[in-house]
This record gives sequence, C-alpha cells and structure tokens, in this order.
Amino acid sequence: MAQKYTKKHEVSYYECDINKTMTFPSMLGVVIKTSEEQSDHLGRGTDFVSSFGLTWVITNYSMKINRLPHVGETIDVTTQAMQYNKFFCYRNFWIHDEEGNELVEIESVFVLMDLVNRKMSSVNEEIIAPFESEKIKKIKRQEKIEPIESGLMLPYRVRFYDIDSNQHVNNAMYFNWIIDVLGYDFLTTHTPKHVLIRFDKEVEYGNEIESHYEQTVSGTEVKTRHEIRMQEQLYCAANISWEKNAETK
Repeated sequence: MAQKYTKKHEVSYYECDINKTMTFPSMLGVVIKTSEEQSDHLGRGTDFVSSFGLTWVITNYSMKINRLPHVGETIDVTTQAMQYNKFFCYRNFWIHDEEGNELVEIESVFVLMDLVNRKMSSVNEEIIAPFESEKIKKIKRQEKIEPIESGLMLPYRVRFYDIDSNQHVNNAMYFNWIIDVLGYDFLTTHTPKHVLIRFDKEVEYGNEIESHYEQTVSGTEVKTRHEIRMQEQLYCAANISWEKNAETK
C-alpha cells in the first residue's frame, strides 16, 4: 500500500480571507508543501526529479469540502500517492481538524513534464518507486467539467509574483482569477462545497488573460462555471458548487 505522510499546520491570518477561512491558494500551497516534504523524506525531492530533466505538474483537482480551515486552527494535512500509470500519477490529500474530523478531501492528478520542451513525459519508475503506489494500466476518468454557455468576463494581467520558481504561473494562483470575479457580496454569503478544476495550458508572465464565469441556481445549490482564456484558447476550466451560509438564507 502507498505510504501516507502527515504534518501539522497552524492556519495563519495571512492565509485566510475576510471570512477568516483559508483561501484556495493558501490551502493548496500547504498540501503541495506536504507532498514535497514526503518526496524529500523518500529521497525523491526536486533536485532528484530535475536530475532527469523533469518537473512535476498538476493537471486536475477534485475537492470535497465539509468545512474550510479557519484562522488560528491547527490542522493535520495528510497525503498519499495512490496510483500511477504510464503517464499519470494520482495523489490524494486530506485535511483534518484537531478532533480528527475530515474538513477537506482532495484528489489530484500529476504528470512529469520535460523542463526543456515543456511537454509531458512518461512516468519514470525510479522516481515513483519509493512511494509504493499501485501501478495500474487504465487512465482514470475525471469528473466532467461543464462548459460556460453564456457568461460574463473580467480581464487580468499575469503579474511578477504570480510566477513561481518553475517559471510558470503556480496552479494555485488560478483560483485568484476564478474566485475574484464572483464579487464581495457572493463570496461573503456562500461557502464552496465541491470543486473541479482542470489545467490545460501554461500561462506566462505578462499575458493578458480573461476570466469568464457563469452562475446557475438549482434549488438550494448554486453552481459557478469558470474558464480562463486567452485569445479564444482555453487555459483552465472549473466548476464550483456553493452553499448559501445559514445566516443569509
């Protein structure tokens, strides 16, 4: 069975929004840091992977949210590299509170990318072996992301601090463009419950991107659809299901 790795983290005020709950970029930063620490512990850190001319890239997230971590809370972040096939690696994350209650479950898909040609590489057995992940032949189907039918748009420019040390926009930063378009009133009265996001292409420094969005309501469920585009090219797509906060119903 694949090895699990857990670390504690105290949620700081600068990791939270006006609701005093952890932002998506902060939360994903912490879970990815946990996977990096496991990799380092197993001797498969960034330097080892880059020695093959490769780097890890995330292509998909699926998140189930019971409750977002809040400021000042100590959480347990657990990760497990579950399975892999010729091209894709499937890694899960869990966030629990101090009483052991599951707050967030995240399923993610990783690929190895060639640092020179920026194209996907097949999974290197020497890199993946210490994680003891299950090797499978099939490619796991990801939940379908519904496209926007008729939405609105806000433009954004990719800033210097949006770029990470891999020379591209960190995937967590896409959430800033996706969430911001929904506005103050919506974001202070709704809580995300389920998130699907797919990253198709890399955005680079100085690019002018468009954050398209659409909102639908079905009974008590509010769903938002999102697309990050540039010159008609789709770079990222997401669906988020929201629950209206009890005090605002």
